[in-house]
Amino acid sequence: MTTESAPAPRAAQATAVQRAVYAIRPPRSGGGRSAAPAVPGRRHRAAPAALMAADCLALGLATALLAPWPWPPAVVLLQAAVQLLLNSWRGLFRTGLSPSVLTELPALSGLALVQWYATAEVLAACGSRYAVGWAALAFAAAAQTLLCCAGRAVVHRARSRAAARRPRSTLIVGSGPLADRVSAVLQEHPRFGMRPVGRVGTAAGEIPAPASGTALPVLASVQEAGRAVIQNSVRHAVFTVPPESVPDGEELFALFARQGCQVWLITDQGTAGRFRSTARPDHLWGFAAHPLHTRPHRPVAQRVKRVMDAALAAVALVLASPVMAACAIAVHLCDGPGVIFRQERVGRDGRPFVLLKFRTLRPADAQESATRWNVSTDTRMSRVGRTLRRTSLDELPQLWNVVRGDMSLVGPRPERPYFVQQFSLAHPGYRNRHRMPVGITGLAQVHGLRGDTSIEDRARFDNRYIDTWSLWQDVCVLARTAGSVFRLGGS
Repeated sequence: MTTESAPAPRAAQATAVQRAVYAIRPPRSGGGRSAAPAVPGRRHRAAPAALMAADCLALGLATALLAPWPWPPAVVLLQAAVQLLLNSWRGLFRTGLSPSVLTELPALSGLALVQWYATAEVLAACGSRYAVGWAALAFAAAAQTLLCCAGRAVVHRARSRAAARRPRSTLIVGSGPLADRVSAVLQEHPRFGMRPVGRVGTAAGEIPAPASGTALPVLASVQEAGRAVIQNSVRHAVFTVPPESVPDGEELFALFARQGCQVWLITDQGTAGRFRSTARPDHLWGFAAHPLHTRPHRPVAQRVKRVMDAALAAVALVLASPVMAACAIAVHLCDGPGVIFRQERVGRDGRPFVLLKFRTLRPADAQESATRWNVSTDTRMSRVGRTLRRTSLDELPQLWNVVRGDMSLVGPRPERPYFVQQFSLAHPGYRNRHRMPVGITGLAQVHGLRGDTSIEDRARFDNRYIDTWSLWQDVCVLARTAGSVFRLGGS
């Protein structure tokens, strides 16, 4: 344990290339006017909101055509909520590189039929004067589908034009003819919203410029790529080969994920890899474009998980406050001031955060606390500290970390930066544990893997939890944790 973190792990170097590194050029503004800096994420939030508005407007117009008399307000609100939930479940609010209304048409029509059938059943229950016949039902579903398509076509066209006016800075990872063609396509077709500003992991020298573009500078290492991402507000990273098949590809992927970049695998042939999305691939001027991520891509369920975490942690803080007060008084009386122990840990996507615990041992110095693995047998630990550790009561302040969003109730246990670096080198799967929020308890812990146990086994259980994650699995882990809370052990 430590109140200060160990030095952050040194980023791995990309393939060594002895060459000059050219400075990344900042985006140019059009028409001689200075462009306002883009706000990261604003465009990604605006597009789904516009699609939701278009769908709701289409629903309102279809309802007005079908029902000249007012319907019960509760039915109208329920209908709108069902539409948004169904379309979100089907992924119709996800923004892609080449959105197509014709591609969305089958899903829109099928969900409209389901929605209007459910609405007709609810209206029939409200009274005979609200009953809707089969012909009217089909007409309403068809009208809503056509209106949705029209509204979505307007949104897609506006988004494409906005992307062409202000394309976002993009890094290309890879070398060879495929990377050259992808760079040329992005420069020649700004409607995809990407403007290449550099290449990573290429051959020596500056990359030859396409006929219609300018030469791209070369970045020789992960550190240089990180500086380019920050200095130039890079929002897209394009791999032309799977990240796991190139030197330091996983380090680059982790860097882009930490900086909030949208990562793509763009290729002209079918490929498979650990990072590829399971969603239907998009396309970029005929190239298959796979959005990459290392975590379960279920945004609705993940938001529900976050809400559940915050609510349960807040309730637990209130209920456990008398116990926490007693623990704090005991620590203060036995070990002196400094009741709360703060320690830097590594969280989701490798981001550091400060973890809170009740102090059970005062370390000799920061070096000891940052690099000592287990202190459960330390003779300096008081009787109160040993009791807190054996009963896991020292972990209760982490409920505040959950409320803040640093942690989840269930997830891989967070570790110190020093040990993350060591374990990542020794166990290939250890770094993949950071695909999900870290937790107070986890699948590894309920299988007895805590304290001085196998790191390889922990990483395997943690990655299995992530790969098979569901809300029900979280409930099961919490239930098993509650059942074993009085089994004296500790970490």
